Amino acid sequence: MDIQKAKQFIISNARPLELAWYRAVFEGGPKGAVVEELKKFQNPDGGFGNALEPDNWNPNSTPITTNDAIIHLYQCGALGEAGNIIEGIARWLKSGDGFDRGQQRWRFAVESSKEHPHAIWWEPGDGKESWNPTVSLAVFLCCVDGGERWKELVREAFSWLESAREVGSDEVKCFMLAHRMMELYGVTDVIDLDKAREAVKRAVGLAVCHEVEKYGVEYVAGPSAFFHEESPYVPEGIEDLVKADLAAIDKLQMEDGGFDITWQWYTPYEQEYKQARDWWRPRVTMEKLGFYLAFNGGESK
Repeated sequence: MDIQKAKQFIISNARPLELAWYRAVFEGGPKGAVVEELKKFQNPDGGFGNALEPDNWNPNSTPITTNDAIIHLYQCGALGEAGNIIEGIARWLKSGDGFDRGQQRWRFAVESSKEHPHAIWWEPGDGKESWNPTVSLAVFLCCVDGGERWKELVREAFSWLESAREVGSDEVKCFMLAHRMMELYGVTDVIDLDKAREAVKRAVGLAVCHEVEKYGVEYVAGPSAFFHEESPYVPEGIEDLVKADLAAIDKLQMEDGGFDITWQWYTPYEQEYKQARDWWRPRVTMEKLGFYLAFNGGESK
């Protein structure tokens, strides 16, 4: 990877939010700048919408977009500096909006998203909800609000993870975030954190794609999908997959220094998809850059 070229692509093309995120994570910039930019995507009800995640232009608050806001805050270390945002998120989550009481899960997709430009996966289906984003949202409430209801949900989630035979990559990332937040907030009365860490590592091993020829070409999860920094969740035996992913990054960096997305929307919003792709590319490039720096010793090709 040409590291400097990747950094310049991000600086030149990122939205103000992602640029502040980049500055905070890679340059030691102010975390408060991320908080201020993130506020622009928060609704009066406390939840998040408004194309924070570029694949979904629904202005209304949704669980998955609110979870994405938490990801932003965690990854740049700003959870402790976002008091008003945190209070709003907790208020919205406790309101029950977007929560399926029958399944006891926050919905991955909501009906109102169909009324706005979106990718096909944001149209609700009839199946059982996964733990994405429920486990990280429940842990968030355990950390900032407490409440036995959320603790029980977290215990159920990690109990399931310990014996799961199949786990989606985005679902695993929610478990990673959940475990990290419990460690960060010192929440030790819900689950055994050491045991849970091993369950997350095992889940990464289940979810990571072993067909290395698909890395960066198809929508599959190589190691770079999970790790954007040194991590305690790297399972044993994936060294060859890491090397393959690093090689794919070297090969697939584009002439402008950035990386492309590997998915289509499969909905009739061609112009909006093009805009979303432009928004996504700096974020994807940040993910590749973080992985490359962590697992390649920071050396460019």
